[in-house]
Amino acid sequence: MNEIEINTELAKSVMEECLALGIREYVVCSGARNLPLISMVMQSEDVVVWSHFEERAAGFYALGRMMDSREPCAVITTSGTAVAELLPAVIEAHYQGRPLVVISADRPKSFRGSGAPQAIQQAGLLGEYVEQCIDVDAKQDSYFRGWSKRFPWQINVCLGEGIGEAQLEGSIGEWQVGREKLNVGDLVRFLEDTWRGIVVCLGGLEPEDRGEVWHFLKKLKVPVLADATSGLRELLGNLVIADDSLMKKVKPGKVLRIGDVPVGRFWRDLESMPDVHVLSITRTGFSGLARESSVIHGSISRVIKGIGEAPEIGDVLDLLRSNNRRKSQTDELLESYPDSEPSMVRMLSIYASMGESLYLGNSLPIREWGMFASRDQPYEVVRANRGANGIDGQLATWAGWTHGIDDAWILLGDLTALYDLSSPTLLADCEAKGRVIAVMNNGGGRIFDRLPRVKDMPKPQQDVIANAHAFSFESWAMMWGWDYQRVDSADELEIEAGDAPLLVELVPCEKQTAAFWTAYDSLT
Repeated sequence: MNEIEINTELAKSVMEECLALGIREYVVCSGARNLPLISMVMQSEDVVVWSHFEERAAGFYALGRMMDSREPCAVITTSGTAVAELLPAVIEAHYQGRPLVVISADRPKSFRGSGAPQAIQQAGLLGEYVEQCIDVDAKQDSYFRGWSKRFPWQINVCLGEGIGEAQLEGSIGEWQVGREKLNVGDLVRFLEDTWRGIVVCLGGLEPEDRGEVWHFLKKLKVPVLADATSGLRELLGNLVIADDSLMKKVKPGKVLRIGDVPVGRFWRDLESMPDVHVLSITRTGFSGLARESSVIHGSISRVIKGIGEAPEIGDVLDLLRSNNRRKSQTDELLESYPDSEPSMVRMLSIYASMGESLYLGNSLPIREWGMFASRDQPYEVVRANRGANGIDGQLATWAGWTHGIDDAWILLGDLTALYDLSSPTLLADCEAKGRVIAVMNNGGGRIFDRLPRVKDMPKPQQDVIANAHAFSFESWAMMWGWDYQRVDSADELEIEAGDAPLLVELVPCEKQTAAFWTAYDSLT
């Protein structure tokens, strides 16, 4: 066979196995090298093909699609540094436990190490964040042998020039993931001897797990530190502790983590509390701690169902009474500093209840939402990228998760938005209405201002660490044809989303924000 025939047969065999496995969504980043692969995927009437010009955002868009479908999504790239652009999304997918498939076109193996254009070491580039990289330059019997279907996978396809005219054969298969054999005895034993108190740290949950977890916690009646991404923060009512700083005063004997790795400070403080017994129930299998702890890896709903009737343990340490006092004090501060950043988060959360879904950007927004957002309205459909907690790709992930869905809301920090300025392209063909993009513009990464070692630094050093800036996002909204609203005071916040996306730029008062945190840190 000549080179064109070899390329065509190889591309065809790769795509046919993808179809047989049931991979039906593909994000394509076009280039010359991956034309044979693109040609093959475009021939099938049974797949959904998304197109984007920039690989980094494309990877995060695929991540969002998997959040929505809970099925695999493949990204097809050309050769060279295009593949390297996928690394942040692959890392996030790895720690979220999502089956992102990377199909990377490559130059022939003979070019490696030569310095020739578009020839880098693509095989192994994504490291341990993919279960395996299948590096092929000829047709294979299988490109997915040994894949668990739970974490990312790479097929690196070495192609010469030429596209060929062969027709793709095969149809969409059924996507299946094997069921785990779960040892629920560890959870049963953990729930015994709780005289020193037990606290639940509730991280992000998949929608199918929320009902079972809700009933389980209602029965336990123990204090819960609930992330917004659990979807249960408001539904658990008085069981939820609003501020995990209370844990510094009263240390529980046991901590049960359910779901993803939690956002709050207390989870990180557990690193230095080896005498606190920690058990995690998680679909990803990651403990989230460097210290010794126990992990049950598998379906959260199946684990909880497996123990039968849960015991009623209650609030042994009387944490919920202290929590109620803390909530009242916090509400008073929010009223006293209405133009502070926490108060703007509270006001935004009231309006956001009009939306159908909510995405929270990493760093300050997701933390402040957990601490200060209203608890009167439930936010059950909440997502975030909390695998590796990176700042990049947030808007692209949201676009993928909510494609075609009306009334989708997102809250980002200003630096997070600056990281992802090109991703609104992914919304161009989306006909969904009522989209709201809220950007908290506090002039940089102000989460660093809260660090004690940063507070004592000279102002120029603080500005460098915070990536201080004076940018406005109005021109960004104009570029994409969005509606725009700037909010400098809580009194100005009045959101009415329409047919075009609405960008709400929240600009809190720096002095009020500083005064709020000073008063908040002094609460007893």
